[in-house]
Amino acid sequence: MGEADGAAGPGEADGAAEDLFVPVVTGAARPDPRVLPAAPVTRFAPAPTGHLHLGHLVNALYTWGIARATGGRVLLRIEDHDRQRSRPEFEAALLEDLQRLGLSPDEPPIAAFRAGATPYRQSNSGELYAAALERLREAGLIYACACSRATFAGYEEERRRPWRGIGCPGGCRALGLDDNGAITLRAAVGAGSERWIDLLAGPMADEPASGGDPPVRDRAGNWTYLFAVVVDDMRHGVDLVIRGRDLLEATPTQLRLAKMLGREAPPVFLHHPLVRLGSGRKLSKAHGDTSVRSLLDGGASPAALFGRAARLAGLQTDEQPIDPGALGGLFSA
Repeated sequence: MGEADGAAGPGEADGAAEDLFVPVVTGAARPDPRVLPAAPVTRFAPAPTGHLHLGHLVNALYTWGIARATGGRVLLRIEDHDRQRSRPEFEAALLEDLQRLGLSPDEPPIAAFRAGATPYRQSNSGELYAAALERLREAGLIYACACSRATFAGYEEERRRPWRGIGCPGGCRALGLDDNGAITLRAAVGAGSERWIDLLAGPMADEPASGGDPPVRDRAGNWTYLFAVVVDDMRHGVDLVIRGRDLLEATPTQLRLAKMLGREAPPVFLHHPLVRLGSGRKLSKAHGDTSVRSLLDGGASPAALFGRAARLAGLQTDEQPIDPGALGGLFSA
């Protein structure tokens, strides 16, 4: 979503030669209906860095399905925080594909994105992210960091272990670096662990800073995914976050950031299985893997595609078609 990264160029191939499979995961693919929250607010949040693929369709199936089964609402958010990779043509394509799939968000209407600026598009929300940053800065929790990915990789190579714990390999918080210009800004999230319940994975606990203090703005001036979605979920009242298992490790950091920004009640999380290729690689827009657009253009019906997504997610044993309006039946008691 912004949570499923990858940037496919317009001329890249849309098919995947490898077979798709779902890896063995801890816990069931379907949450117990008795633990689902009543009338939650959840969101579908793609990044316009390529075309939607079957992994996004699995996420949509869970998001709309659970919302419809529980009387909840689905918000649509465009996560274009990465201004170097996001493209307006990909946003236009994903909006069109959602309509072709029969997926209508409860808020806002798709027409709102076509009309211009909207608070549900991250590139239109910079002032809100800047205000949240200032709240943390005033509390002494933001610092400039000169460390790059190469710095972290060099630390790991030299010591034969990755950086763990608060801070960064360069000890930048103590240096008082100038935070203007092309430099990363990090949030000092502190020590200790966060605990939460995942509706599929069960009880979880981890340290927010297990891999260092998280960046909130990168050296290119982009707000980071970790930071922007925390601010967005707070302001939009999202209380159920549904996303792929690859983002499970981001959860404790986001819980801590939300606390630092004043969120009192954390959202509930559900991290669903990922659709992967036979090689084990997860689907990626960067590789043009199984584009939903190409499948629709090739004559596949939305019901057939949802049936395939349900099988790939382990929600049914075959590819029996599922009408978009009946997704809630997969998660009802």
